[in-house]
Amino acid sequence: MDRTGTVGAEAKPSWWRTRAGVAVIGFALIAAFYVLREHWGHAFGALPYLILLACPVMHLFMHHGHGHGGGEQNAGLGRGNGAK
Repeated sequence: MDRTGTVGAEAKPSWWRTRAGVAVIGFALIAAFYVLREHWGHAFGALPYLILLACPVMHLFMHHGHGHGGGEQNAGLGRGNGAK
C-alpha cells in the first residue's frame, strides 16, 4: 500500500465492463428486442400505466439525498422558524 491508500497501480474494472458483463448486456438487449417485437401490442398498451408508475418510483429514489427525516439534526433549520 502506498501513501495514497491504493493497493495496486490499476483499479479492477466493474463487472459490467468485463467481457462477461458485455456479453450479458448484449444478450439482454437481443432478448428485449425479440420480446418487444412479438408483444409490441401488449407493451404499447401498458405504456401509459408505466409512465404513471414512474412518478412515485422516481419520487422515492430522487428524494434520497435531500436529508428529509433528519429529526434532531435539522430541528433548528429550515422552514417554520421565521425571521425574528
